[in-house]
Amino acid sequence: MDQIFGRPIITQESMKKRVKELGRQITQDYGGREILMVGVLKGAFAFYADLIRVIHLPIRIDFVMVSSRHSKPGGAKIKVISDLTEDIAGQDVLLVEDIVDSGMTLSHLKKRLLARKPRSLKVCVLLDKPARRKVRTKIDYAGFTIPDKYVVGYGLDYQNKYRNLPYLAVLENVEEADELFYWQGE
Repeated sequence: MDQIFGRPIITQESMKKRVKELGRQITQDYGGREILMVGVLKGAFAFYADLIRVIHLPIRIDFVMVSSRHSKPGGAKIKVISDLTEDIAGQDVLLVEDIVDSGMTLSHLKKRLLARKPRSLKVCVLLDKPARRKVRTKIDYAGFTIPDKYVVGYGLDYQNKYRNLPYLAVLENVEEADELFYWQGE
């Protein structure tokens, strides 16, 4: 019998299906144009990798790594650890993020990218958590809307662990996170 870590909130099968749907929609919306896909590391890596394989357009890739620390209510310190290597001026850019909760990191990234004068900038997120939104920011493509729960797996972590789970699980408590987990692959 499989032992599963956490309470699954989105199964691996559901994610595969939804990622394919997003890929079809993005392919249709960009109408054959080349897009520069910017992945936000580390959390978006699994979603990003799966998404680029189901978009049937010419694609260039790049990444940005950010750190955000929420020190006090309403306050966040957002730091760019690793910036883009591509010039995005005049390019159609699709920013790929793992989760949007407060909206502060996404808003910060969008402002930074728009200052570089891309032809267009759209946002694709795996998870939208609107209950925690502090800053309104447009999301063009969203995989799933989730409740205000802490989730891990499929790139999302708790203390840089559990990113390799092939599904998304609700982390009910910290003690649970320190236990060993197993699952059987496909």
